[in-house]
Amino acid sequence: MTAIQPPARVAFVGLGVMGAAMAANLRRAGFELAIHSRSRGKAEALEKAGAIWCPTGAEAAKGAAIIGLCVPDTPDVEAAIFGPGGIAEGVAKGAVVIDFSTISASAAAGFAARLAAERGATLLDSPVSGGPQGAIDGTLTCMVGGERAGFEAAAAYFGAVGKTITLLGPAGSGQVCKSANQLIICATLTAVSEALALGIKAGLDPEAMRGALMGGSADSFVMRNHAKRLLDGKFTPGFRAELMRKDIRLAAQAVRDHGVFGPATAMAAPLLELVCNQGAGKDDLVALGRMIGELSGVGKR
Repeated sequence: MTAIQPPARVAFVGLGVMGAAMAANLRRAGFELAIHSRSRGKAEALEKAGAIWCPTGAEAAKGAAIIGLCVPDTPDVEAAIFGPGGIAEGVAKGAVVIDFSTISASAAAGFAARLAAERGATLLDSPVSGGPQGAIDGTLTCMVGGERAGFEAAAAYFGAVGKTITLLGPAGSGQVCKSANQLIICATLTAVSEALALGIKAGLDPEAMRGALMGGSADSFVMRNHAKRLLDGKFTPGFRAELMRKDIRLAAQAVRDHGVFGPATAMAAPLLELVCNQGAGKDDLVALGRMIGELSGVGKR
């Protein structure tokens, strides 16, 4: 499969916060870009930058060598690819579809097999990490599952949206890695929040404590970023707690599917459920840390 380079025609479907930023980087990289989303209003800035609006995903996929996709959940991906007016209706044989959504690993593998059988196209699952700023900066981490030929053909496309791009194995492998990523973030945030609550209750300055911990083996991205947001009381997303709840549900499913002893998953999953059930689902993920502080008696309840 030949590597696709700008100015080849490519497409992107799903223009939420992440998708719109990735699509903008594809346009800046010099690709001829067709776009589609449920709301055309989200496409205005991209159209001004030269992207071509299409009324359906099928129209966007026509003539595109690579089609990117970023939507919220597993049923949304199925609808965007295989539903009426979906990508599968327009995708050409030999084209590559890259799903940047975070969905069920088993569903991702099934969608890849179906698209290959029905349309002769390759589907790569490539959930991302790095958040909205990483999407804007084009520095996302792309965790990819699928065929190597399709992965190599899409190298320039991946390069426009991400910095760390890793092929992890067959279809569904990217989703398994993303579940691991989200599990690590939640488990680490839980531990960091508990540790800061301990320090506050013991009379320590939490900012000084955080600085000390960043200087040793306890340092992490969560300590440097999420803990800072927690201490500053900044709960505007960011990455919404309800989205992390969805991701942790997927992680729990993956743990069950593979027969893994999952104490960290068993801890994180009910905590995210509690955060969302208390009405904080649309707050930033660090609402988890706020809840731990409140339950520890170091914040409002």
